[in-house]
Amino acid sequence: MARLDGKIAIITGAAQGMGASHARKFIEEGAKVVLTDLNEEKGNALVAELGENALFVKHNVTSADDWATVLAQTEKAFGSVNVLVNNAGITMAKSILAVTEEEYRRIVDINQVSVFLGMKAVIPFMQKYGSGSIINISSMNGIVAGAIGYTDTKFAVRGMTKAAAIECAHYGIRVNSVHPGVIATPMIIQEDTKSAVEEFAKHIPLKRVAQSEEVSSLVLYLASDESSYSTGAEFIVDGGLTAM
Repeated sequence: MARLDGKIAIITGAAQGMGASHARKFIEEGAKVVLTDLNEEKGNALVAELGENALFVKHNVTSADDWATVLAQTEKAFGSVNVLVNNAGITMAKSILAVTEEEYRRIVDINQVSVFLGMKAVIPFMQKYGSGSIINISSMNGIVAGAIGYTDTKFAVRGMTKAAAIECAHYGIRVNSVHPGVIATPMIIQEDTKSAVEEFAKHIPLKRVAQSEEVSSLVLYLASDESSYSTGAEFIVDGGLTAM
């Protein structure tokens, strides 16, 4: 039997990068998956590749109304959601003196408020189901410091995860956070950053950046019943960086 048979999942930011990798892995393991993103072209192309057990919904993760639409379309297409992967997020690498208030509020909305909205939207559906797994994608910068704005929001995701895990445990809903290090996604492996990433990889204890699939394998574990006694925990995928 596939590891996610009977699971209905929502994955945000799933048109490309780690989100797309998670979606592929979930489909391979028997789940029905709703992929959400603002990029309709890439989202629809991925759903065409994945087949009838995948659905794309255009989604602004900072909008409560959009979250309500996603949940309604999920239930109509597949049934009640029992897995949420809060994967959508953006990066920012500016000094505190250079960041504008508008930029700061934008990254807080996308990286932090969206996670709150997603959990708030899915929990009532999971309560009806009697169980569920929420996986919030943070970062190694939710464990150790990085750039202003990005670090703040990723620490917040870690804290929200723990608070929600305690509140939701008696519903049978588990909530965990995943903390990737340097992952080979389109967001970082660009021509203007590629050489810097390759140089940084020399300082990672495992001497390489990770592939998206390596994060997806952990997300799959947390979505499955194999992790039935894990909640409120941090799962780090960083090649040993935060151990230094």
